[in-house]
Amino acid sequence: MTHAPGKRPLFRKLDNHLLHVSDLDAAVAFYGDRLGHALVWRDDEAAGFALPETDAELVVHLHIGPETDILVDDVDEAFKEFLAAGGEAVQPPFEIAVGRCARVRDPFGNIVVILDQSKGTLVTDAKRRVTGVKRAINHP
Repeated sequence: MTHAPGKRPLFRKLDNHLLHVSDLDAAVAFYGDRLGHALVWRDDEAAGFALPETDAELVVHLHIGPETDILVDDVDEAFKEFLAAGGEAVQPPFEIAVGRCARVRDPFGNIVVILDQSKGTLVTDAKRRVTGVKRAINHP
């Protein structure tokens, strides 16, 4: 494995793989009922499903996708570092329910979506509907 000595990697882990769907109810039935993935959360535009061997989620969304979202400690800092390393901005940092997000392009043309959970994690009711965000206690 090669990396810069003493340099901490920018990316922490895969947060989710997101797929675009045209019918959220049908997607919930397909991925949940037919393929057996547990519904973790759902709102009016998207739903997240558990992947049994990781805490990353499969997310279906009515308006965006496909994309893979990668968790970073701080989107604003990661965005600056990515650009300084030779990447390009696609969409500068913006607010999302759990924190901040940005889209960048690497020197090879790949779009990378980075996000942080600076606001916390989603809170759901008994039916897995999103009801709010639980503030992160020890966010890095």
